Amino acid sequence: MPSKIFAFLILLAPFSAFAEVTYHKDIAPIVYANCTSCHREGESAPFSLSNYEEVSRKAKTIARVVDDGYMPPWHASPKHLPFQDVRRLSSDEISKFSLWLEAGKPEGDPAAAPQMPDFPKGWQLGEPDLVVSMAKAYEVPADGPDIYRNFVLPLDLPEDKWVKAIELRPSARSVLHHSLFFLDDSGTARSLDGKDGKPGFSGMGFRKSGSLGGFVPGATSKRLPGDLARPLPKGSDIVLSTHFHPSGKVENERTTIGLYFADSPPSRQLQEVQVPPGFGRGVGIDIPAGESNYVIEDSFTLPVDYEAISVGGHAHYICKTMEMTATLPDGERKVLLEITDWDMDWQDTYYFEESVILPAGTIIKSVISYDNSSNNPANPHIPSQRIKWGRESTDEMGSITLIGVPVEADDFTRLSRATKVERAKILTSLGRELINSRVASRLPRIIKSLDKNRDDNLDASELPERMRAALLLKLDADGDKSLNPSELQALKDWLENLKASEGV
Repeated sequence: MPSKIFAFLILLAPFSAFAEVTYHKDIAPIVYANCTSCHREGESAPFSLSNYEEVSRKAKTIARVVDDGYMPPWHASPKHLPFQDVRRLSSDEISKFSLWLEAGKPEGDPAAAPQMPDFPKGWQLGEPDLVVSMAKAYEVPADGPDIYRNFVLPLDLPEDKWVKAIELRPSARSVLHHSLFFLDDSGTARSLDGKDGKPGFSGMGFRKSGSLGGFVPGATSKRLPGDLARPLPKGSDIVLSTHFHPSGKVENERTTIGLYFADSPPSRQLQEVQVPPGFGRGVGIDIPAGESNYVIEDSFTLPVDYEAISVGGHAHYICKTMEMTATLPDGERKVLLEITDWDMDWQDTYYFEESVILPAGTIIKSVISYDNSSNNPANPHIPSQRIKWGRESTDEMGSITLIGVPVEADDFTRLSRATKVERAKILTSLGRELINSRVASRLPRIIKSLDKNRDDNLDASELPERMRAALLLKLDADGDKSLNPSELQALKDWLENLKASEGV
């Protein structure tokens, strides 16, 4: 072929591609499959994308956010184990938006359009076994900073239940960014509810007695596989730990959740493996101002064969990357989760397409990095300042949690015991903190001031909130969720021994 003709065809090729890309044939299938579930009337996204006019109007924005990977929101790397319900566009799909935009956004033949998905208007999983709503609506202001608020849903269940799924239905989808479902069996959340004159209570510092997962816009509610279910002990309340993002107008949110119960207890109990434990409480997160590559890492060796079902990370604003790997006894290395551009606003749980069997002796390792420089646009402090571990969003945390079950049901106790031993790292850190604050020397006076009912015991509700879980784990020998005089003496002895070992 003559070189001039070849060159002409090369120049002509892009224009041919532009002409071939139309809304109905090429763009609508992508939008309907990945965008419209959130971008439609009554859902959480700020504008609708359900027809040619709406998509055409936002074409430049769409092309930009899909090109940089901001949308659809999916941060797990596609290079490793496959996940279910992936919200990630292929390179070909991304390029189609640019080609369509540059070609003038041609509509094409409406006959080529796919059928709009039949999005459920009611409960996606059918009628729940129990429906619970917030007692009062919470008013989200039109503007201002993001809000983190906890809402208590009293259940008063007379017997233990096992939860297969939870579906959340917000009344103001445009402002509800995500909500996590925690359990409280101590009554603490009820005591905090409404103290500032508004429904719920603020902050991210609430200590939990369990978890039932969470809600992220765009994610599909799903039942746990097989006969698996999460425990919901009688007497527990559900606490919705909710993140609001003001939308530009005042909204009132009154969340309703539907719970789906299993008919019987599961044959195997779910067991989380969190690395590092306590959301990084025990690894000494202390990030200097200006530090652009602060790294924490931790590992845990599985004592039993383990079947992993899902994985997810947790951190705050200045986290940058996360990776969890599994090194099997034969040396094989599996990447269970890799996030190369962490975004606090999109903390998802990623379900493996097929459960991952990890034999006893497998080393689970997490590596998490942070950027505390002023060059990090997500940094809440400009100029940057020292950030330590803490429960507020402007503090930091960091951990990756693997959720699964022991392959053999009888191994649950052994695995549970091993994870509790791992959490001893948190206790050592807590002990040093108590020593540095000279708590040991003032312990009798502190105990007396905390003992509100003067019964010589410290109930869970009387213990300092940020230390409650760790102190009970360390000292509550009889498991009654309180510390009696002998257990409080053990606290004093522990602090004195730790003080001596540290040479303080």
